[in-house]
Amino acid sequence: MASKFNGIEEEASRLESGVAASTNSTSSQARCSESFWSSPAVVTTAQKVVAELIGTYFVIFAGCGSVAVNKIYGQVTFPGVCVTWGLIVMVMVYTVRHVSGAHFNPAVTITSALLGRFPWKNVPLYIIAHLVGSILASGTLSLMFNVTKEAYFGTLPVGSNRQSFAIEIVISFLLMFVVSGVGTDSRAVGELGGIAIGMTIMLNVFVAGPISGASMNPARSIGPAIVKREYRGIWVYIFGPIIGTIAGGFAYNLIRFTNKPINELAKSSSFLKGKSGNGST
Repeated sequence: MASKFNGIEEEASRLESGVAASTNSTSSQARCSESFWSSPAVVTTAQKVVAELIGTYFVIFAGCGSVAVNKIYGQVTFPGVCVTWGLIVMVMVYTVRHVSGAHFNPAVTITSALLGRFPWKNVPLYIIAHLVGSILASGTLSLMFNVTKEAYFGTLPVGSNRQSFAIEIVISFLLMFVVSGVGTDSRAVGELGGIAIGMTIMLNVFVAGPISGASMNPARSIGPAIVKREYRGIWVYIFGPIIGTIAGGFAYNLIRFTNKPINELAKSSSFLKGKSGNGST
């Protein structure tokens, strides 16, 4: 009989230990989950992604909105469209650059990561934010205006695809070259960065707008294309800006000041990495 009671007590002890272990495990998991969502790194990344989404939304809303209004009502004029693009980019750069770097452009994000100025783990999050912001803005414009085929506010090659592809590479090169100079070089006057970037956008639209639409940004073209189901020449506006921005970013890094000899740069490849900051579009 005593051995039976001893067996019952041992079983009860094991059960209690199991319950305690289970409780401790659940409590530990809860603490881990709580610490994850309250982690400063997670909160900061979420803030950056939201800033990029909102920034991209208003860049596309204002820029593409000016295109739609001009085509429907004819009151903005082509110079007005160019100025609108430059102003909205400048405004949003000054608004969220200190939060997220103000990329608003998948090509800028990819180039910044390649040059070592942006963590690769955040690249997919930024690209998703850019695409979602562009799609939401395009959907808003589509609901607000009677956007016919003639009033399409996306980008389509006016001439050949190759012509638009070439000019997208050139103007995207210029944009990233300027961004690298005023946005990532510590010797530049940082307070004027937004103005320089906005002016570059405006000048590029003046030159390339009548030819390719002057996208310089895959998200700028993909959003309207998805909403209006217009995919003609879409590859031009995906690969052209990416190639141009990568080339522009690497070109600026070749002239970035350094006191290291050429043979040391060749060994370490440190000339591929910028000194500070995130790029902005």
